[in-house]
Amino acid sequence: MTIAVLPPTLDPAPHCGTVAVLAFDGMAPFEMSSVVEIFGMPRPELGIPWYRLFVCGETRAPMRVVGGFSILVEHGLDVLASADTVIVTAVPDVRGEVSPALVDALRTARARGARIVSICSGAFALAAAGLLDGRTATTHWKYADLLAERYPEITVDPDVLYVDHDEILTSAGSAAGLDLCLHLVRKDHGAKVANSVARRLVIPPHREGGQAQFIQAAVNEVDGDDGVARSMAWALEHLAEPITVADLAAQAHVSQRTYLRRFSAATGTSPVRWVLAQRIQASLGLLEETAASVEEVGAAVGFESPVTFRHHFGRAMGTSPSAYRKAFRASVA
Repeated sequence: MTIAVLPPTLDPAPHCGTVAVLAFDGMAPFEMSSVVEIFGMPRPELGIPWYRLFVCGETRAPMRVVGGFSILVEHGLDVLASADTVIVTAVPDVRGEVSPALVDALRTARARGARIVSICSGAFALAAAGLLDGRTATTHWKYADLLAERYPEITVDPDVLYVDHDEILTSAGSAAGLDLCLHLVRKDHGAKVANSVARRLVIPPHREGGQAQFIQAAVNEVDGDDGVARSMAWALEHLAEPITVADLAAQAHVSQRTYLRRFSAATGTSPVRWVLAQRIQASLGLLEETAASVEEVGAAVGFESPVTFRHHFGRAMGTSPSAYRKAFRASVA
């Protein structure tokens, strides 16, 4: 299971405006750069008002960044506390104390109704502010035991890519932050916009699987020369039809055994799980943007029965197709 999601409220707060992300001395730049890329890059091609991003810090002095360079930020914690969405990508020391000023800013933001988000070890900052008490949360798998030990009021799930409690969201390490940021775009603007952003970033709009799948074996790029990429492209064009491993292997011009081995090496998952994920992803836009019934949507993306569609949708998205349609149509109206 990729995510753990509580059903969204039917009248979500307007988080589409300002986004603030925390910078600090000694930080690694990847997670913050991911936030900047998704929320800070102008996207006039979408034809909708986009977010206003503010990079904030506790100091206006130069802050060192891993890799041998420094950054200056223009905004302090007062701006972070007043944003619609606040994102903490990491903390300087998972075993140390979180800055009291940051704790106060997070509590102030949440009291105002802001959406609070953590990526990787940023969960420790949310925990220090008491925002995760009584909730399920996640962090990078290597920090999960420590987070549970330091904050026993939290139920730590080390196996998911992110957890969505509507107003409080936590994600696993590094690349899972991209998954969560795209999820926020989907919550705010719908699947069509999120897919457009994902295409521009050349990343999948939704990943199947949890952290456990990536701990032992990293996902490699798909090598188009071995036929796997060709078979995946074919599958995306034929989602409404039955697709078997034999069909995919035939498109790749290899035996089923060879195909299964190459597909797993290239993607970190199985063909069946990957096809299921693509069908669920394809159904999101249909649920949001068409009047087709749930039964019709399921059939359009290749599920053999409404029962099968609802089952796999529930496992992947943590809610039913009908509830998803009701919530997300309300959020993007």
